Amino acid sequence: MKKAFGIIILFQFFFISLLAQNSLPPVDKSPMDMGYYPANYPVQKINDKITEPLAARVIYSRPQKAGRTIFGGLVKYGEIWRMGANEATEIEFYKNVRFGGKKINKGRYTLYAIVNETSWTIIVNKETDTWGSFKYDSKKDVARSQVLVQKTDFVTESLAMAFEKSTAGFNLIIAWDNIRASIPFTF
Repeated sequence: MKKAFGIIILFQFFFISLLAQNSLPPVDKSPMDMGYYPANYPVQKINDKITEPLAARVIYSRPQKAGRTIFGGLVKYGEIWRMGANEATEIEFYKNVRFGGKKINKGRYTLYAIVNETSWTIIVNKETDTWGSFKYDSKKDVARSQVLVQKTDFVTESLAMAFEKSTAGFNLIIAWDNIRASIPFTF
């Protein structure tokens, strides 16, 4: 018993000294988040309340507006955007989908956008695990399609993404600042 107590004290001392050395990374200014279609799929699965199979998951970092001009400022019009911060936004399809009239096989992809005032060109690209848009290669594009954007009456401080059901599949909703885009995927 004394030996086990001694080991616990030693572990606590080691952990506290690691924290004191600040060996853990600081909290990122643009934390990573993820969304599922159907919404809250992991919680539904744990509670045995699944009403439809998992179709998609998006993983992205959430930069803040922080008083900046976002579209046409931080995110330049006419240039490639990684749709978030840090690592480029990734979407995973758990079944085949269609986007912009093209079939996309189930699998993991990177999402990019070319932003303009009234529309965005959404790009699904097969290169994954890339930082930002620095390694974007258009030869790896799987599909591209233009979507209209809407101005909102409110400001979304942190970039947000969520899925919503549609009649033929689902939409990926993207909101930041006073702009909202809806990206349709069908089955």
